[in-house]
Amino acid sequence: MYSIEKDGYVHFMLKEIHEQPQVLQDTMSARISAGGAGVVFNEVSLSLEEIKNIKKIHIAACGTAYHAGLAGKNYIERLARIPVEVEIASEFRYRRPILEPGTLVMVISQSGETADTLAALREAKNLGARVIAVTNVMDSTMSREADDVIYTVAGPEIAIASTKAYAAQLMIMVLFALYLAAGRSAIGSEEMQEILSEIKELTTKARRVLMDTGELKKLAGEFAGRGDVFFTGRCLDYAVAMEGTLKLKETTYIHAEAIATGEMRHGPMALIEKNVPIVAVATQENLLETMAGNIQELTNRGASVAIVAMEGFEELEKVAGRVFYIPKTHPFLAPLLAVIPLQFLAYYTAVAKGLDVDQPRNLTKSVSAE
Repeated sequence: MYSIEKDGYVHFMLKEIHEQPQVLQDTMSARISAGGAGVVFNEVSLSLEEIKNIKKIHIAACGTAYHAGLAGKNYIERLARIPVEVEIASEFRYRRPILEPGTLVMVISQSGETADTLAALREAKNLGARVIAVTNVMDSTMSREADDVIYTVAGPEIAIASTKAYAAQLMIMVLFALYLAAGRSAIGSEEMQEILSEIKELTTKARRVLMDTGELKKLAGEFAGRGDVFFTGRCLDYAVAMEGTLKLKETTYIHAEAIATGEMRHGPMALIEKNVPIVAVATQENLLETMAGNIQELTNRGASVAIVAMEGFEELEKVAGRVFYIPKTHPFLAPLLAVIPLQFLAYYTAVAKGLDVDQPRNLTKSVSAE
């Protein structure tokens, strides 16, 4: 289904970006019930009573998987109403975490061999917690040691900069949040159907995003000569901004920083000067007015702001020179589409700089040492 050849693409990263619609389809298909009315995770052995008794969830992960966990926190808290803490796995075991009865731990790793995430898994089990692993590799160490395993069905990912594995992780987090919400009777059938209906449309909508890259290439050409880039967003959009930041850093070696938009006035605004490049993610309708005001403040100080926004948010064109639109979807699902322009931006910037896109310096695909 997924080959380990480039199949005509110049780089594996570009190929894997283009594989994301199929990855989304494959990841969702086995987990939406036959009648399409709900979500099933047959590989998870939680009983209905155990789901109802979950008091807290800890998510431990590194890098891109950590960013998927941040989105997962939003999904689980808002849909299932369970408190969630997202942990950098390399910090988890050293801070003596408190895992009380009723705590569920989720660990996320593309390879299932990430040393720090494995250490977090083992610490959680030593403390008596139930652990669910989300991984892309069958028979990995993580899949053998966790109590339950959810596979992301992304196929082999060759490029060091993760793209399609992240998309699969996001999809799993959305579906798992719906699964927990249904088990706890925290979601009505109408809302469940609304979100599932939109999930089924994601493959088509992701393909639309893949077709419109001309302006992103131009922006990438400008970024290639820059030394610093800022990314910003609020709530779910901030998690996407963090992933966009990581993609740009690891593929282009440009210093990039993600700043929660509401934190700009608490120090980072001092860094804003004429022509400083900023990428803003603005896909949440309930935050549209606030984000427009925040972006206007940045442009008033001379920043050059490009926005990734939802279709229908055309008013943002009044406050920024460039707006890249993703198809309209449910706000919870926007990250699955909004990340694609950021992946392209990183890819085309690296190409413009003449760098080794698939094998960035100093990095490995699976971080198997602490």
